Amino acid sequence: MLKLLGKIPFWVKTLIAFAAGVAAALYWGKDAVAVFDPIGNTYIRAIKMLVAPLVFFTIAASIARLGHGEGDHETGAGGRALRLGIYTIGWFMITSAIAVSVGLAIGIYFQPGHGVGVLPVDPSPIKAVPGPVEVLTGIVPSNIFQSFAEGKVLSIVVFAILVGAALGALGQKTRELSTLIDQGSQVMFKLTRWIIQLTPIGVFGLIGSVVASYGLEALKPLIPYIGLIYMGCLIEIFIVYPTLLKVHGLRVRGFYKSIFTAQQTAFFTCSSIGTLPVSLQVAVDNLKLPKSFAGFALPLGANMKMDGCGAIYPAISSIFIANYFGIHLTSTHYVIIALSSILGSLATAGVPGVATVMLTVTLSAAGLPLEGLAILAAIDRILDMMRTATNVTSQILVATIVSRENGLIEVGSPLLNSPKKLAVKVGAE
Repeated sequence: MLKLLGKIPFWVKTLIAFAAGVAAALYWGKDAVAVFDPIGNTYIRAIKMLVAPLVFFTIAASIARLGHGEGDHETGAGGRALRLGIYTIGWFMITSAIAVSVGLAIGIYFQPGHGVGVLPVDPSPIKAVPGPVEVLTGIVPSNIFQSFAEGKVLSIVVFAILVGAALGALGQKTRELSTLIDQGSQVMFKLTRWIIQLTPIGVFGLIGSVVASYGLEALKPLIPYIGLIYMGCLIEIFIVYPTLLKVHGLRVRGFYKSIFTAQQTAFFTCSSIGTLPVSLQVAVDNLKLPKSFAGFALPLGANMKMDGCGAIYPAISSIFIANYFGIHLTSTHYVIIALSSILGSLATAGVPGVATVMLTVTLSAAGLPLEGLAILAAIDRILDMMRTATNVTSQILVATIVSRENGLIEVGSPLLNSPKKLAVKVGAE
């Protein structure tokens, strides 16, 4: 029996659990809420348990690698690696900001989940939201241990960036500590994979509680919501990214023709890390990016660059959940959603299911109900295919842009209109 269950795809298990939760709730009605609630609440608590350490270890470990010059032997460790790393992370932030802006614009214009009127609004769980100035100053922690205890994600992100930068600057002097933090990030990835495997059980409890309490009508907003997520991702892939390529004097057709294999792999595997070997192959062999830089930037991007999962998805989903539960979003909410999406996307691990963690980060930061995760979990596989294709496209795009800005693109690349007129890498790879 266990072997048989192991052969069932994860997304199928989640859909089965979703259907089972709905069926059980419809059969037993409100009497089943007492059974469903503990199951769903335990799953939510397990997800929340991961957020703070996952954010800290992932960001600190990734930034610490920059100062050690890993994967950049040809250009030399230290200063050159750090400069390329700063360029890379800078473009991570810029493109993430664009992506979250696209997501917020779509959400604000279409207002997914608005006017559903299924769930009664209880104002008591809504947290008080601080003003914009307090939000901006509050991201710098006065007591980092308190920030960990209270789950202040944005403060943890800032602290992790500073720790990673200090470790990178100290180089060999803190090599052992950097290794320890990197090992901590690997431990958190493993724990995340374990917890994500419990998603079918969590979905059973969460969706069962929703349907038992409010009826099957709660599921109607999902179809237009899926369409909006795909719209946001397609705008990024076919409008935003081509524009950035053209601004840098690069051929859009050459880029997309070269990376199509990686996009396909990402769409069907739903994993940036799983797609990484293909991403590296198309970047080096097809786009003619230097192996040394691609071997550094793409693995970094697979852990820190998630336009689909960490920007577009949380932005639209936060608005959907707020509208679904009848919560009015203010400008301060939007600022918090944008900041947590941009900064939080740096901590997204490129494995299936972690977008749920990132949505948890955004909802927690904005004071929105985590129970909204229940009605999104069963369709996560459908969303994750498009989100991951967007993630991988953006990861290769940033590596391409940074290579262009630093004169690292080789002669003969399909990116170049006229190789003789464009800056190319000096020397052979």
